[in-house]
Amino acid sequence: MADEHDRSRAATAAADETEADRFDGGAGDDGEVEILEVLDPDAEDGRPLAAAVSEEDEVAELRREIADLRDRSVRTLADFDNYRKRSERERRDAVRYAASAPLGDLLEVVDNLERALAAGGSSDDLKLGVEMTLRQLEEVLRRHGIEGVPAAGQRFDPAHHEAVSRLVDPDVEAPTVVEELQRGYRLHDRLLRPARVVVAVPEDEA
Repeated sequence: MADEHDRSRAATAAADETEADRFDGGAGDDGEVEILEVLDPDAEDGRPLAAAVSEEDEVAELRREIADLRDRSVRTLADFDNYRKRSERERRDAVRYAASAPLGDLLEVVDNLERALAAGGSSDDLKLGVEMTLRQLEEVLRRHGIEGVPAAGQRFDPAHHEAVSRLVDPDVEAPTVVEELQRGYRLHDRLLRPARVVVAVPEDEA
């Protein structure tokens, strides 16, 4: 009878020990408790909850980076549009007011012409005033890179001369400008207008 009682007590103790091991997370032989992973109840693949939280943080960080990049791109486009508008406005102003300097110098010539007309005097005085004003005007043009095209006595150059008429001259060996009807001008190395001239040609080219 005592043996049966002892066997019953031993079985009860073994069952209690098994239950305790189950609730303690499973202790090893050395007495250390094992940490069990807590699974995410909403995850279909049974991923650990810590991994699911980490992925949510990564997604949130990526969304913040995308929003930041979108904001930067919008700002960059706005800055570029403002730069384009400012450059276009400056280009229009440069074209519109490009002649400000030479026109400002020409005002002095206009002033002298007005003084000459108001002064009166003889025809010789008027002619002298016009000649002085013409020299002043030519100086203004030279200061801004405008010079006359050499014509009379020069070899005919179709790039700078426009032949209005032609005559035969046995004394010339090549087409030569013998008379300038209208002066030509060039701005630096660019032709503004050709000189209108009369050209003499040899007999063999007549």
